[in-house]
Amino acid sequence: MYPSVSEVLALPVVRAAGAKVVAGSAGLERRVRWVHVAEVADIAELLRGGELVLTTGIALPDDPDALTGYIDALARVGAAGLVVELVRRWHDDLPTALTAAADRHGLPLITFSKETRYVTVSEAVISMIMDAQVAELRAAQQVHETFTALTVSGAEPAVILREVARMSGRPVVLETLAHHVLAYDSAGESPAELLADWEHRSRAAILPGRTAYHRGVGWLATTVGARGDDWGRLIIVTPEEPTRSQVVVAERAADALALNRLVARDRDSLERQTHRSLLAALLGPGPAPADLAASSAALGVPLQGHQLIGMAARPHPVPSDRPALGTQEVLRDLAEVTALAARRSLIPALVGVVDDVSVRALLALPARADVASGLRRVAKEVHAAAATAPGPLRGLPVVLAAGSVIPAGPDAVPAAGRSLREAAHVARAVPSSPDDAEPAVHRLADVRLRGLLHLLRGDERLTAYVERELGPLLSSRTPQSERLLEVLRGFCEHGGNKSAAAAAAHTSRTAYYQQIARLEQVLGVRLDDPESVLSLHVALLASEAQRPGH
Repeated sequence: MYPSVSEVLALPVVRAAGAKVVAGSAGLERRVRWVHVAEVADIAELLRGGELVLTTGIALPDDPDALTGYIDALARVGAAGLVVELVRRWHDDLPTALTAAADRHGLPLITFSKETRYVTVSEAVISMIMDAQVAELRAAQQVHETFTALTVSGAEPAVILREVARMSGRPVVLETLAHHVLAYDSAGESPAELLADWEHRSRAAILPGRTAYHRGVGWLATTVGARGDDWGRLIIVTPEEPTRSQVVVAERAADALALNRLVARDRDSLERQTHRSLLAALLGPGPAPADLAASSAALGVPLQGHQLIGMAARPHPVPSDRPALGTQEVLRDLAEVTALAARRSLIPALVGVVDDVSVRALLALPARADVASGLRRVAKEVHAAAATAPGPLRGLPVVLAAGSVIPAGPDAVPAAGRSLREAAHVARAVPSSPDDAEPAVHRLADVRLRGLLHLLRGDERLTAYVERELGPLLSSRTPQSERLLEVLRGFCEHGGNKSAAAAAAHTSRTAYYQQIARLEQVLGVRLDDPESVLSLHVALLASEAQRPGH
């Protein structure tokens, strides 16, 4: 907000006075808060700091020790500098005691070689100060208006950070209180360098108060939170002492982020949003971003040097009869439950909702860890947490599926998307009816034919096959045809054993045999033919795989 001594020296009225720095040049960047004309030697006790003192020297003592004490007193109160006119008291050079003391304190000592009206100097400098203050007020107003507009529009944290980087011209990072990076904008610099060893560096940057600057690491940090619930820090990386404008930007951005979190209580948490963006990048059609591993490591999930395994979790059955919001609530709660289970199992994981069907997780296990044991621990924690979860998730069984293990190595991160996709495929292919004997975590080998049919569910040839086998039952969708489909399903699931199927359906064998006869008549097949039963069973499974929401 205030001009420096060097900027004051550039003023025309100062240059016209023949200004010359004779000592204390190390302090030329000191800020000038005010201009004070004073001839007495004991003026220091009347100053508050930041003043540029103007004097002719006529009332200053001759004794070198007294002159040294005069400079010492000015430095002690934080004066910005001293200007001495070489006209009335001294004409060529200042006493050595003055210059030596000024050099020792880094207090700029300036001489005017010409007689100068100090009032014109004061007016010029004060005008510069006032202009700087007005400019800062205007900048603060612009910052206020910008972040107010972002808050009102519901801008996501990434948008807010992008604006912080633009206004400050410096990289910015949003982290949790556990020193995990939630979001960042590198402002054109290398993301890998920005996030390298972030957690260790952040733990070392202990700052007092809610907003402070750490000169050792070059961080301007402000606490993010509202209503006494602090949950993060916003950090602007600036090697130079931050300007007042940068401090205002950091604090207003922190307010906007805190309000965003309060407003978004009914949406994904910020951590889940960050995880979701990384998972979406892994699942995207192109190669994974070069900084994805660094971003994940800064979030507390190191991918490099670890075994990676994709995991999918979905409610069992998928609540397709619920409204869309209800489904998203279930998935959001399930994502939080899955993330909690991974933490309790001491397994770093990216967890997020990337579609409308399931929660995805990418587990990062040590290179020599037992993957099967790790999956069992996570599954146990998921089921335990889901059973006691508040809200619509409570009481819903959960299906867990895992993809292939990606061994630790340089190609592990690019291949992680394959394991995530495989896990989702397995989760969707698991039968809709829960079975007490089913594994805690399903793998590709568990879904067998269902898995193959799920992979082919979009193939027109499979659709034609289903229509050819089950067309008479699927075309009408009457209560009678639905009942016959259930009879056929039970018959196939019991391997063509009519007695077992009748008992499972709680129907007398006579009535059941009549229903089987009706099925044979409608479909035009004989159900005592094993090949016909097999064909119909495959068609039923394929029909289920094609069903929306399956």
